[in-house]
Amino acid sequence: MKRTKVLHLLSAESPIEELLVKGWVRTRRDAKGFSFIEINDGSCLANLQVVADTTTPGYDMVTKLSTGSAVTIIGELVNSAGKGQKWEVQARKIEVISVAPENYPLQKKRHSDEFLRTIAHLRPRTNKYGAAFRIRSELSWAIHKFFREKGFCYLHTPILTGSDCEGAGEMFQVTAMDLKNIPKNNGRVDFEQDFFGTPANLTVSGQLSAEMFALALGEVYTFGPTFRAENSNTRRHAAEFWMVEPEMAFYELSDNMDLAEVFIKHLVLHIIEKCSEDVALFSKFVDKTLMTTLENIIQNNFVQLPYTEAIDILLKSGKTFEYKINFGTDLQSEHEKFLTEIHFKKPVIVYNYPKTIKPFYMRVNDDNKTVAAMDVLVPGIGEIIGGSQREERLDFLESRMEELGMEKAPYWWYLDSRRFGSAPHSGFGLGFERLLMLVTGISNIRDVIPFPRTPNSIEF
Repeated sequence: MKRTKVLHLLSAESPIEELLVKGWVRTRRDAKGFSFIEINDGSCLANLQVVADTTTPGYDMVTKLSTGSAVTIIGELVNSAGKGQKWEVQARKIEVISVAPENYPLQKKRHSDEFLRTIAHLRPRTNKYGAAFRIRSELSWAIHKFFREKGFCYLHTPILTGSDCEGAGEMFQVTAMDLKNIPKNNGRVDFEQDFFGTPANLTVSGQLSAEMFALALGEVYTFGPTFRAENSNTRRHAAEFWMVEPEMAFYELSDNMDLAEVFIKHLVLHIIEKCSEDVALFSKFVDKTLMTTLENIIQNNFVQLPYTEAIDILLKSGKTFEYKINFGTDLQSEHEKFLTEIHFKKPVIVYNYPKTIKPFYMRVNDDNKTVAAMDVLVPGIGEIIGGSQREERLDFLESRMEELGMEKAPYWWYLDSRRFGSAPHSGFGLGFERLLMLVTGISNIRDVIPFPRTPNSIEF
């Protein structure tokens, strides 16, 4: 007999005379001559109630079942006589696959997030984290669906790279050299003897590679892991995280901003519609303002605000910020929070930033002081998307690299794209985990990644 998932049984339209279901025991309570077993197989948030009596084959093992035990049930789906569920299973046979011992660490219904991070390999078995990672899966699929329907090509960009996209230098180096016997030349590491013959790193972004394909295929996107060697222990930073990065030929900054807004709204609406049960859990137990926040994003047009006007609003706010604000400084979380949650009370796209605080590849505006950059800020999270119109003019691009003291030689291929058939193009990067934090109300990035990678943490 083929196994039926709990999700399908709970959504059945009529009774089922014979079925086979497998899952893990969440709870068990005994009455005189009966046992009520709640099982879950991960397919949905809700549990399925199984009723067994003393005549059920395998009942002698039922009293040994504990939270976390795995079972196989053969039985009949019937209307439930109890409250709180439409269906229940009358067991005809019970087989115990395994019994969880008394020291199973998830016996209690509620555990702190801090404790669950110490057992990241087991936390998906809890309601909260099972729901979080079902949403993560659904959100991944929704991203691919969005771009496919808009005619984008999905691109796999390198994880190993010799380029530093952001110019920050906070990258993980990768080597095949014997670290106990590093080859040197004139006292310096001889990278010519390494695997690639030159220094190699884990990528901080797939953008530069994606640009090459946008200038050939028109509209592309990449969705994969990126890495930052920042020694940051904040709720919004991790050493390994995922980025969604579309790049579009013939897009100017305004087109880029419009796409980013449509993209965010589409994904939020998709999760509300497709993961309603899981979202309801977060709305009830994690963030009671979650639905208000998500509906605000869907229902309102995003404010498009020049950076100079954003600075002016902050200066005139009368509010004392921890980080002083003036033209030429980047916006901090407290500034983003003020703009989105207090002043406008909805998402804001800040654009045309000073070129002194932005990377070399962003298009220089006519004022020669700002670049065609944009950041999408949303309530509760702050920056969720960063992007720009890319600098398509070879002379301007080379000038910016010179200003920043960058070596051109490693970027010869990138400069080639401006030499041969250059065209206006734009793109952005969306932090996938920050998006998950937005749609779940979870406040720490460590809790939306299956196995978080942070300073001094790579155990699992």
